[in-house]
Amino acid sequence: MRNFDFAPLHRATVGFDQIADMFDRVLTGDNTHNSYPPYNIEKTADDAYRISIAVAGFSEVDLAVEVKEGALIVSARKAEEDEGRTFLHRGIATRAFERRFQLADHVRVTGAAHFDGMLHIDLVKEIPEALKPRRIAIATGEAVEKDVVEAEAVN
Repeated sequence: MRNFDFAPLHRATVGFDQIADMFDRVLTGDNTHNSYPPYNIEKTADDAYRISIAVAGFSEVDLAVEVKEGALIVSARKAEEDEGRTFLHRGIATRAFERRFQLADHVRVTGAAHFDGMLHIDLVKEIPEALKPRRIAIATGEAVEKDVVEAEAVN
């Protein structure tokens, strides 16, 4: 595994700490590659996305979806209902989990739905008007005159 030194990035940039921290989290070997529960991320439109998570065995009351500090956190805790039941084979995992998705700037969660053993979370990227490109009108013909105050009139 390669080690990357982000010191030059920290010295040459201002305000990009979040990106460097994200790279540090992704590239560290401390993260175990947990594949439970399986999920899909799909692009449903130019500025819309959907995360679908397989949550077989969980009901709506067992699931929690929240946005905190720029991250989407999906967690599940199953209440113990197995008392008095004996399983010969248990292939449906209902163990507790927490899955985090780092959200880009201006991405917000618009809704979540649970059906057919799948949890669907819809997201949309909304760029504020101040950040959208805008066309500046160019005047033609005569130069636009500004309000000019004569020096003599100020006294």
